[in-house]
Amino acid sequence: MIGVIAACLTTLAFLPQVIKTVQTKDTSGISLGMYAMQVTGIFLWLCHGIRIGDLPLIMANAVSFVLSGIILVYKIRYK
Repeated sequence: MIGVIAACLTTLAFLPQVIKTVQTKDTSGISLGMYAMQVTGIFLWLCHGIRIGDLPLIMANAVSFVLSGIILVYKIRYK
């Protein structure tokens, strides 16, 4: 149960930043390097979850990958 709560909180932590970034298109306070590394790391965790067949790990990282990926795309697009 602790793992499920932790996964939900860390995954949903991206949501306020995604909403703000999409609404304002302001990415000036966001580090491109940090988000590139973040998205890459989340993708690798997703791959690991798929490899070992861990559904909570897969789901949490799939959602995190999409949310952080949106921020990364906006950072690249709206320099």
